[in-house]
Amino acid sequence: MITAIDTSVLVDVFGADARFGTSSAQRLREALADGSVVACDIVWAEVIGLFPSAAAARAALTDVAIEFSATSEAAAGAAGEAWREYRRRGGERERVIADFLIGAHATTQADRLLTRDRGFYRTYFKGLRIIDPTETKPRIG
Repeated sequence: MITAIDTSVLVDVFGADARFGTSSAQRLREALADGSVVACDIVWAEVIGLFPSAAAARAALTDVAIEFSATSEAAAGAAGEAWREYRRRGGERERVIADFLIGAHATTQADRLLTRDRGFYRTYFKGLRIIDPTETKPRIG
């Protein structure tokens, strides 16, 4: 089982978020027990920005056993199509292409996505299985 992870969950875990840190860390442990956890290049870059250096971020990600997974050409194409649909529906710039790349990467290169942003991903990536750490009893799917 491959679980892609969203930046929001890593911010919770690495920042020891008072509200979501514990549940996000628990869902991450569960995902690791089920298989591998991967972060696409977009998430990797966003997490690096939270640390004093790329080396410090890489060490933290490695310590937690999160693997780097570059976005494939198929995922990039799926992201572009989903973004086009979002814009066609009247979506404004509050959602940037990075969000679509994360969703498409999870859809094409993983089995599920660990994220707190369930509404957006469930709308634009219908087949994507979601694990939401904010739900008391996490609903997968």
